[in-house]
Amino acid sequence: MEEWWSSLGLFMQSVWCITLFASLVFVIQTIMTFIGMDTDGGMDVDVSADTTADGDSGPFQLFTFRNFINFLLGFGWSIISFEKAIANQFVLILVSAVVGVLLVMAVMAIFRFMSRMEQSGTIHVANAVGCKGNVYLKIPGEKRGEGKVQISIQGAIREFDALTAGEELETGAPIKVVEVVNDSTLLVERF
Repeated sequence: MEEWWSSLGLFMQSVWCITLFASLVFVIQTIMTFIGMDTDGGMDVDVSADTTADGDSGPFQLFTFRNFINFLLGFGWSIISFEKAIANQFVLILVSAVVGVLLVMAVMAIFRFMSRMEQSGTIHVANAVGCKGNVYLKIPGEKRGEGKVQISIQGAIREFDALTAGEELETGAPIKVVEVVNDSTLLVERF
């Protein structure tokens, strides 16, 4: 091991040290992310890149500690991997820098994709129009009183107060939401 290390030039020894350090930090970051202790918090550089159309970069900042480590990871392992294949040191560094930038972009794209899969869990009553469900408590006809319905809205079953303009709707009758009267009352019809 000592013989191998001494056979490396100063440049490659530096690359190995940086790459092993970046790899260790990456492993720690990954473990902490999976157990819920994201290491990126509080380590962002104040400069951020605009990655969205409205100017709010949110969690997709370019100059972060995590992206710096990802760049060093791609850069260092590329130099180590391509050292024998690319004889010109300038070209080797250039190719490795491109690989490092591509790795950062790929990680940012993965996090952007994953963040789009998040759901807030907030039910927007306006989305109830057109939803189908069943009468839970009898609804008097011709808007003479309220009953209750259960509808499937945004992938969840919810219960709402309901009116109907038509005939009385019995418990269990299939319904469709026609209009949202207010934040908690729906106008429904037999389906």
